[in-house]
Formats: sequence, C-alpha cells, structure tokens
Amino acid sequence: MLVLSRQLDESIMIGDDIVITLVDIRGDKIRLGIAAPPNVAIHRQEIYEAIQRENMQAAFVDEKSASGESNANRPVPIKLRSGKVNSSR
Repeated sequence: MLVLSRQLDESIMIGDDIVITLVDIRGDKIRLGIAAPPNVAIHRQEIYEAIQRENMQAAFVDEKSASGESNANRPVPIKLRSGKVNSSR
C-alpha cells in the first residue's frame, strides 16, 4: 500500500483521469473529493462489499431458477369451493 501525506486542497492522481483531493479536515475525519470518468464506479468500501454480497446472492438464486429448483417442489395453493385453501401439487 502506498501511503501519502497531503495537506488541505492538495490532490493525488490515479492514472491519467482520476483525481483525489483532500477537501476538508474536521477533528479525526477528512473529506475527500474524487473526480473520475462517469464509467468508473466509486463507492465506500462497506457499500461496495454489500453490493458484492447482493450480486453473489442474486447469482445463486438465478442458478437455482435456471436449473428449475426454485419452484419445482413447492406446493401450489388450490382454492376449494368452500373458500378454504388446500396446498397440494
């Protein structure tokens, strides 16, 4: 990991088109400004990890759906004349 020191309003370049600027310092927190092309996704790490988990779960559900596992063994509710519901397949 590269560790750099920056003062207020100083920037760091990543490649040719990503600029990270130290915008503000308040106590033990800093604020960063990030300028990047629109095709570059920028997320806080905890949000990025949540997106990855959701994508993995969605892929798992899609695999089950593709193989026909999702509803194959699930009982289908049948409405009887009495108005009651009976689950059977």
